[in-house]
Amino acid sequence: MKKITLYIILLFGISQNVNAQRFSSPQNLARYDNKKMHFGFALGINSLDFRIKYNPDIMFKDSLFVLKSQNQKGFNLGIVSNFRIGKYTDFRFIPSLVFGERHLIYSFADSNAVIRTEKKVIESTLLDFPLIIKYKSARYNNFRSFVIFGVKYSMDIASQEDIDDEGDVIIKLKKNDILGEIGFGMDFYLEYFKFSPQLKISGGILNLLSKDNSVYTTSIKNLRTNGWMLSFTFE
Repeated sequence: MKKITLYIILLFGISQNVNAQRFSSPQNLARYDNKKMHFGFALGINSLDFRIKYNPDIMFKDSLFVLKSQNQKGFNLGIVSNFRIGKYTDFRFIPSLVFGERHLIYSFADSNAVIRTEKKVIESTLLDFPLIIKYKSARYNNFRSFVIFGVKYSMDIASQEDIDDEGDVIIKLKKNDILGEIGFGMDFYLEYFKFSPQLKISGGILNLLSKDNSVYTTSIKNLRTNGWMLSFTFE
């Protein structure tokens, strides 16, 4: 019975695909992809995190025995500039304002094995300037898929690198970062505009940590950004 049901589902799927190919729906925005350039805007959510490389000379040799990063959600908005460079290839520049937050969790143990946990909150307001190559599949009716890859320069305008902490322990990050990005998405051609959800992941290249003499930073050798971003573009 299970095999028969599976065969019916497969036959139904094949028949639907054949019918879809025989009876294609009218194309919206038929000349849209012939434009040399077009513009739009993007809205989305993000999750930022850290990729930590520990300092073995400090880590686990003091009262600190656990250090981890905890990702947090944020949101972003940007302006889309798309330049056609081939039938299936576009160059995209999407300057964006990104609001995000990350937590560093420290656990200490005293001589009596009493554990004390501290959370350091790091807020970021980023100006992102990504340079992206978009490679698209052939369009079928009002849909196509695509992959994206590129690099971006990111500047944290909320960086506390040059702020006097006045005795408080603040995890300070450098303002500038370079990240690699890769992702995928789908284009939906609607009657008056193109709607595109996309998901991309990014990884930082530069060490962002601005060190001081406290165990909070000396226990870390390198601190780099990881993150993902789910965006919805309207073009």
